[in-house]
Amino acid sequence: MTTTKELYELIGRIADTWDFGLEDIAKTVVPGWLERHEKILVQDLTRRFFGVDGEEVEVNLYGDGVRAGQTLVVIGEVKARFYGGDVEDFVRKVAKLGKVFKDKTLYKLIFGYWIHPSAEKVCRDTGITPIASYMR
Repeated sequence: MTTTKELYELIGRIADTWDFGLEDIAKTVVPGWLERHEKILVQDLTRRFFGVDGEEVEVNLYGDGVRAGQTLVVIGEVKARFYGGDVEDFVRKVAKLGKVFKDKTLYKLIFGYWIHPSAEKVCRDTGITPIASYMR
């Protein structure tokens, strides 16, 4: 018989697998989307970890880009569903990363299957681009 704890662990592993699969989709879809809609050329997006004040900050999507001859850094968060609070968490993460990217222009985005209107509002208010998997 499976215990509740074991069931939660199994669900957690399935969710992790699902999220990593979505990250793979984002790594394929986002560069083309950025080029078509934002005129940003980015060769590769990867998962990266940054040390900030003794803390490890993880970014789901990271890549160096160019727009109109200017270099920039693409930073993105990937989740199946985004609500306003999820975007606020990302805003706090980006604020920490400001210490790492002091003199660089950041292009911030979220990528998911579904983006709630509350997430869209936080994105508008904070300069984050929301991209859903169904957007072309």
